[in-house]
Amino acid sequence: MCHAELGSASHVIENLSMIKIKRIYATLAPAKEDGVRILVDRLWPRGLTKEKAKVDLWLKEIAPSDHLRKWYAHDPKKWNQFRERYFKELGDHKELVDLIIQKTKEGAVTLLYSSKEEKINNAVALKEYIEKQKKGREMAN
Repeated sequence: MCHAELGSASHVIENLSMIKIKRIYATLAPAKEDGVRILVDRLWPRGLTKEKAKVDLWLKEIAPSDHLRKWYAHDPKKWNQFRERYFKELGDHKELVDLIIQKTKEGAVTLLYSSKEEKINNAVALKEYIEKQKKGREMAN
């Protein structure tokens, strides 16, 4: 692999890592490296004012449907099935996925969620979905 190819490969990896995930209650003082802070929950976090939350965008439409959210209920046994169902729902929200991908091209993006579950929540699944979409598009170009 020539040096130029190496540079482009590391550029793809660098772009993919531009998405961070943080629990909104733990990040009331935004870090400079957060970039654009996007709340990806359907419901506004309890007890937080918009001023305290420091959210740049609230994309509640990109969150899992109420039906899916209630069915899942953060049951670890349902995680893989939840991801599959959520990915299907995200297929109906291409414009919002595209918006987040565009934001990652402009700089860092932090997806904010309110769940106590740090490893099995909609923001984790959304990040995975967006990174796969972005990588697929970059490979196609």
